[in-house]
Amino acid sequence: MSSDAGPGAPAGPIRVLVADDQPIVLRGFAAVLDAQPDITVVGTAPDGAQAVLLARDTRPDVALLDIRMPEMGGIEAARRILETEATRIIMITTFDLDDYVYDALTAGASGFLLKDVRANDLAEAVRTVARGDALLAPRITRRLISEFARQRRRPRADGDPLTPRESEVLRLIAQGLSNAEIAAALVVTEHTVKTHVARLLAKLGLRDRTQAVIHAYETGLVLPRS
Repeated sequence: MSSDAGPGAPAGPIRVLVADDQPIVLRGFAAVLDAQPDITVVGTAPDGAQAVLLARDTRPDVALLDIRMPEMGGIEAARRILETEATRIIMITTFDLDDYVYDALTAGASGFLLKDVRANDLAEAVRTVARGDALLAPRITRRLISEFARQRRRPRADGDPLTPRESEVLRLIAQGLSNAEIAAALVVTEHTVKTHVARLLAKLGLRDRTQAVIHAYETGLVLPRS
């Protein structure tokens, strides 16, 4: 997915919460992120229930949540956190073809990381999601999203609120194009594309580009590839 800047990026250091029931993973991720000059770890939790409580106290910009945790899993924790906080969610998973990938995306996750992610990629993932961009680990591709979306297709609502140009921008987002690439395809400025993206997200009530991709596939604006 794209890595160009999106709306809503934090002005100061990125505040991060990490939740994982494996102490080695929890400490390792927290140590890597806290060592970054532009990232601050504001809390760690061994399960989803504690992550929800910590999120309400610390109001992180980004929360890294293990999908499978005791007491409360990452998907339910994401739902509860997003009820009250404007937090970007990154799901942590051991398997690239996790059965719960689509459920996590529809719960509001902005992307995924595998637990064997490299330190530099971990930090960059947090920056990417904090900017409002979509994040999928290399082995968790758009093809996987489209396969899940194919199974849960829902019709587009009558009276589509998007203009024809906004629908075209959404289609190109779902195809994985960056703002710069969309601008080139439509022969407009990148600033114009950013304006279209912000407006379509607001009209559809979507949090970020990941949610836009899911919406495009679910409503049939973009057809999954075979």
